[in-house]
Amino acid sequence: MTHVRGRIWRHGEPQDDFDFSAISDCLAGDDTLVWCDIYDPDHAILTDLAKELHLNAWAVEDALADAERTKAVVYHTHTFFTVYEVAVTVPDSGTDSNQESMLDTHRISGFVLPRGLITVRLSPHIDVDAISRRFDELGGQQYGVGSLVHGLLDVVVDGHFAAVQVLDDAIESLEDDLFADATPAKGLQRKTFQLRKDLVALRRVVLPMREVVSAIQHRRLDDKTAPQLDPLYADLYDHVLRVSEWTESLRDMVTTVFETNLSLQDARLNVVMKKLTSWAAIIAVPTAITGFYGQNVTYPGVQSVAGFLTSTAVIVVIVVAL
Repeated sequence: MTHVRGRIWRHGEPQDDFDFSAISDCLAGDDTLVWCDIYDPDHAILTDLAKELHLNAWAVEDALADAERTKAVVYHTHTFFTVYEVAVTVPDSGTDSNQESMLDTHRISGFVLPRGLITVRLSPHIDVDAISRRFDELGGQQYGVGSLVHGLLDVVVDGHFAAVQVLDDAIESLEDDLFADATPAKGLQRKTFQLRKDLVALRRVVLPMREVVSAIQHRRLDDKTAPQLDPLYADLYDHVLRVSEWTESLRDMVTTVFETNLSLQDARLNVVMKKLTSWAAIIAVPTAITGFYGQNVTYPGVQSVAGFLTSTAVIVVIVVAL
């Protein structure tokens, strides 16, 4: 079932008369700014809206598709973008080694118009209230639709930062387990592999954000207020670069942890083999001597079948125990 909510500003001041059926009139008004959020859209409703607002048909299909990569596409009358918000689940300290992924991604697409932003989302887990609060915190509605897009992207990038921080802490925990005095838990390799999968998934979401921010920054339709928003977009682009570089460094770290764990296992195996070899050499000396001279001492059951069976049983038991 399609759910629609939105906000409207006139002359930079919020109003309470948002009406989805009159969105075309709102977007056509001067000094008017509109944000419309559509959750779980019906294909027919979104298609009719696209015809009314002259949105690209392929962009509408991308907004409704099940899987799309992070991207931004510039059209003549609007800009279409797709980004992913990342939710992070912090595992408990007593979590089983067979842990699931800590990352959960939720896609949100947007149509940037000269006087409005239309967002389309298929997931209910995106915190739309946080995005709305960010619009008010920035207080930049007088700067046009560019301020709305910046607020949305800022919330998304902040989520990326939080996700990278959690994964960084998880890798540090792996390093502590790796070099602990006790033998590492059996699930260390599985945790390492799962972290690597999470980083690959995060990288797939984070890296294209540079193209998205750059495309929106240099193809804004609110040229009158472009100079005021340039520093904000430059700072946002810097944050995206930091997240990308941080993600790349963590991928190298988790790979190093995985390889180091294998090297430590080989080293422990070498120590065990050295001990076994030493004991084998020690035992070989009396074995060779007694085997050469024979049991030339008097012992219980000497020269009897019972004594022979007893000594044979002792040898078999010790061999099986070893």
